[in-house]
Amino acid sequence: MTLWTSSEIAEATGGTASAEFAVTGVAFDSREIMPGDLFVAMRGEASDGHLYIDRAMASGAAGVITEQPVDHPHVLVADSAAALTALGRAARARTQATIFGVTGSAGKTGTKEALFQALDRMAPGAVHRSVKSYNNHVGVPLSLARMPRDARFGVFEMGMNHTGELAELTRIVRPHIAIITTIAPAHIGNFVNGEQGIADAKAEIFEGLEPGGTAIVPHDNRHYQRLYDAARRSTDKVVRFGSQADSEARLIDAIRAPEGGSLVTAEIGEARLCFRVSAPGDHWVMNALAVMSAVEAAGGDLAVAGLALADLPGLSGRGERRAVATPDGGSALLIDEAYNANPASMAATLALLGQEQATRRIAVLGAMKEMGETSDHYHAALVAPVIAAGVAHVILVGDEMAPLADALANSLEWQGTIAHVPAADAALGALQGLLANGDALLVKGSNSVGLSALVRALAETPATSAVAREGV
Repeated sequence: MTLWTSSEIAEATGGTASAEFAVTGVAFDSREIMPGDLFVAMRGEASDGHLYIDRAMASGAAGVITEQPVDHPHVLVADSAAALTALGRAARARTQATIFGVTGSAGKTGTKEALFQALDRMAPGAVHRSVKSYNNHVGVPLSLARMPRDARFGVFEMGMNHTGELAELTRIVRPHIAIITTIAPAHIGNFVNGEQGIADAKAEIFEGLEPGGTAIVPHDNRHYQRLYDAARRSTDKVVRFGSQADSEARLIDAIRAPEGGSLVTAEIGEARLCFRVSAPGDHWVMNALAVMSAVEAAGGDLAVAGLALADLPGLSGRGERRAVATPDGGSALLIDEAYNANPASMAATLALLGQEQATRRIAVLGAMKEMGETSDHYHAALVAPVIAAGVAHVILVGDEMAPLADALANSLEWQGTIAHVPAADAALGALQGLLANGDALLVKGSNSVGLSALVRALAETPATSAVAREGV
């Protein structure tokens, strides 16, 4: 199905089309071009997309958005990045879909994926969502521009690391339903007012709500009132999810399910239901309540959504679980949380590690970035969840982890061993010969630490099929 014609692209962007053409997809990375795609050639700090136009066309691109004339079908514009944003706005303007926006300090990608699964179970093939973590000033317009004309639902993740960023993104997305998963000290070094500043910045998502839209906020979070007040400034429809007696989406009970994950009993609006969440952890119980709240707000089928939550697939870097071979001929459980880390998600995933029935629990923990002047405090504070998880060996990666190494070394409760290494490649070396049959290994850190390479190296010779689960 045609996604955009050249004349539509030109009208949306204010550009000039060199010829008539039609595209079925949009990409700004020439390595991701599929036959029929529109290639958006953008200038960046490290590279210039215009240098890769020929490569994109050779890969099957049907046309190009470009700032300079080329010998290929194209739409000529003054600024390709601005043109992509304009194309995203045009996609939003033409759609009849119900639009969801998701943000939060942790869990936003997982919640976005879970919401997609729930909606897709109700309307197969008619749900569009952001892929990967395309949640910034480039990724959000790209995700919008890719939305099919006939989509019934659109789910968009929005991220931020400074004040004002979400306000801009949400006015492009214009959600009918906006979710904040949680507030925690992620990117806290960029905010003068600490977590309150983060809460205010996340609450900007409500500024783009369509008239009559629904805001969904975490009732158990300590910044709940701040979020609630911000939501009320944009809408009268505010749904609170949590364990509070007056939560509109109220957790009644959650127990560990025999087959993995959690068995949840909850009240969602007027309905009481029991469902299983395949992803383990208390944080995922709350993510599930947010998803159910969004489905309810959209008039969806809660029973069908519950079935989707029981079948959630894992996401690489966000809690995917797989068995990997060990030198002794056995296998160990690898919990891949290598994509991102902040104090809240670190504590949550360490708690999950502590629940694993394993011979030994081992953790490779990478530095938490963008913590600013509070970095030493938050890294040292991980001593409690590490000890509570019963970790036998910990490998700490990056200079920022020095306070945790010191805290563990000076703790009378710590009975394990510590290795503090400068980078991910050294962490892999520290693991050599350490893993044994029956171990459980958690790998978690900020994406820039590069622990995903360690995960890939460990997974090159998997012992068995992956057991997919998703975390923070």
